Amino acid sequence: MEDAGIFAADPMTRLRAIMRALRDPETGCPWDIEQDFASIAPYTIEEAYEVADAIERQDWPELRAELGDLLLQVVYHAQMAEDAGHFGFDEIARGIGDKMVARHPHVFGTESRDKSAAQQTRDWERVKETERARRGAGGVLDDVALGLPALMRAVKLQKRAARVGFDWPDAGQVLDKIAEETRELVEARDSLPAEKVAEEFGDLLFVMANLARHLDVDPEAALRGANAKFTRRFRFIEAALADAGRRPQDSDLAEMDALWNAAKAAERKA
Repeated sequence: MEDAGIFAADPMTRLRAIMRALRDPETGCPWDIEQDFASIAPYTIEEAYEVADAIERQDWPELRAELGDLLLQVVYHAQMAEDAGHFGFDEIARGIGDKMVARHPHVFGTESRDKSAAQQTRDWERVKETERARRGAGGVLDDVALGLPALMRAVKLQKRAARVGFDWPDAGQVLDKIAEETRELVEARDSLPAEKVAEEFGDLLFVMANLARHLDVDPEAALRGANAKFTRRFRFIEAALADAGRRPQDSDLAEMDALWNAAKAAERKA
């Protein structure tokens, strides 16, 4: 039977009705009916990254569309949870609303707003610690999500450990550790099996993430910037070669490196 909510004026009511119709076991879409949490999770992650990409490019019409795609993911998971009898969308919305009120006593309670952003961050973490204890998450690292991108998870693990004093006091010691891990990676490359090389490479990346934290740099954003810069400069190489009727595969490293340096010089002048 057609869900009347599909014609509702309220956009959220309509979207939820559309999802119910797609998941209807008798009249819904066969693909949507077959999905479960695990199969949809990769799409959820992908949509979150596409939101970040639209923000990075400051493409506001695209951001509106991508936020819609991400919202659909929440509605999709909520419908699957409701189908399985776990919880529904209203419980999700109520839960996050309650959490936001509890975590902002300086806005919704009696605490003073007259404090720095740093103090508010410390207060936020204190409330989260209380919530973790109530859930029985006893270990310091217990609830750092496994599904996070590895670089982001490394920073979160390090931040959590730092709160209990397990941290280098300054960036200089982290730089010393990077030099040490680099030497170990070189040694592994020259004399150890591939799995040990991968392990040492992972150690180096982990310490690089720690350096980003000490420098107050978002490593994910920094790497996205480096990716964009590489893409921009390589396209400069492609364009320069195309002007001569050639392609990168028709060139060599020395010529492309010279064009790369030309791209850098052009950026400095811009």
